[in-house]
Amino acid sequence: MTSLPPAAAQTGKKLGLVIDLDTCVGCQACAVSCKEWNTSGYSAPLTDEKPYGDEPMGVWLNRIHSYETGEEDQSRVVHFPRSCLHCEEPACVTVCPTGASYKRAEDGIVLVNPDTCIGCKLCSWACPYGAREYDYDHGVMKKCTLCVDRIYNDNLLEEDRVPACVKACPTSARHFGDLGDPESDVSKLVADRGGYDLMPEMGYKPVNQYLPPRPRRDGASAQPVPVAAKTQEVDASGTTSLDRLFAWVDHKLTR
Repeated sequence: MTSLPPAAAQTGKKLGLVIDLDTCVGCQACAVSCKEWNTSGYSAPLTDEKPYGDEPMGVWLNRIHSYETGEEDQSRVVHFPRSCLHCEEPACVTVCPTGASYKRAEDGIVLVNPDTCIGCKLCSWACPYGAREYDYDHGVMKKCTLCVDRIYNDNLLEEDRVPACVKACPTSARHFGDLGDPESDVSKLVADRGGYDLMPEMGYKPVNQYLPPRPRRDGASAQPVPVAAKTQEVDASGTTSLDRLFAWVDHKLTR
């Protein structure tokens, strides 16, 4: 099985995404731009099967799920983008029998080497987030790379050296940076908005974070309800509305 980088080799840099569930509109721009960039990049090609048929299938490294939450005047549709979370302790790496799935010591990005991947799918079974995509045409596993061939590309303008999904988002719901640096913009955003990682009880320590949806504005005062107040709204079982939201997401990801 594959080992994680030793602590002495790690730089403390943790590149990842912060996704704002309050401003994501589910437009699919991130998924399409991801597909466009990666089908000719590090993970190329991202194949499609019967794209114009009754049951189209294919490899998409970023997928968006939409669901309705809340009741009456507090109901809303929340769009939930899903891709690899680049965990600090990724189970997908430690179960790989060939070392094809690995975590980079210099920036924490989790990648797959297609030359040594044997398509055994152990990594996809180990990932509780459903973030692995099996390419049936090539018999290998593929996943989000954080556009590693883009963010370090000196031929691009500095403002373009971000993942394709971040660059394409029309509402700026996606943010990219070093979550290992508490002074980075993304770390401050997580701290200010009460960002969450998924399934912390699993112990995989996802680097990517989600910012919870803000409550709807009060019609009379038109003032936003503080996030702290929303998290204190409890039901008969004693759970908060925010707890129920992320419990629903966890349930969907583990189906």
